Amino acid sequence: MSLTPKRVWITRAEPGAARTADRLRDMGFEAIVAPLLAIKHLTPPVPDLAPFAALAFTSINGVAAFAALTPRRDLPAFAVGDATAQAAHDAGFTNVCSASGDLHALARLIAGAIANADVLVPQAEIPAGDLAAALTAARARNVSIQSLTVYRAIETSVAAPALFDAVLIHSPRAGKALAKRGHDALAHAVLTCISPAAAAPLAALGLTPDVAKSPDETSLLTILNTTLGKRDPAV
Repeated sequence: MSLTPKRVWITRAEPGAARTADRLRDMGFEAIVAPLLAIKHLTPPVPDLAPFAALAFTSINGVAAFAALTPRRDLPAFAVGDATAQAAHDAGFTNVCSASGDLHALARLIAGAIANADVLVPQAEIPAGDLAAALTAARARNVSIQSLTVYRAIETSVAAPALFDAVLIHSPRAGKALAKRGHDALAHAVLTCISPAAAAPLAALGLTPDVAKSPDETSLLTILNTTLGKRDPAV
């Protein structure tokens, strides 16, 4: 007797959702792509890059949006995680360092690498965190940042899947959007979040989301696989 694959709702925006879906299918799950967010690239004027010692990328979307605005690839780039670093490499940046973590790890990486310098941060209209504050906490030596808003995450009106066993939440914005569906619509499912900030809106509903051990998709999928393996097969 064959078991019905567990159905996992992917809430992240495209094009990332399709990549996640491929990974889930390779793991034996049924991937349901129904993004709660859509990414819109913006076209702000790029400042003169001469004063900046480096770039800091806090997301894959920031890399893609910034790369579309300028052909410059010569500045060193600090990336929040390995996937973002890979996106920067793929976009043509040759000097890329990954913090392999969260915003605080990125701040520590920058603080340990440069001093008395300005850093340009291409980011979302509503950033997931405060890099300037994280740099202060990391005791950065006279490192100042200038943000450049290069993309906007917009909530979609997508309907929830008719049936799902689990939900993947890749960002705090997605967590907030999902929480609007209410406790009862989500109480039956495994809720797996990439970070405590992504889980917070769901926890506020009285739900108990699982949180990845580190803020990257591999850790996210690992905890999903572990948790779903403890539940009864889908019928």
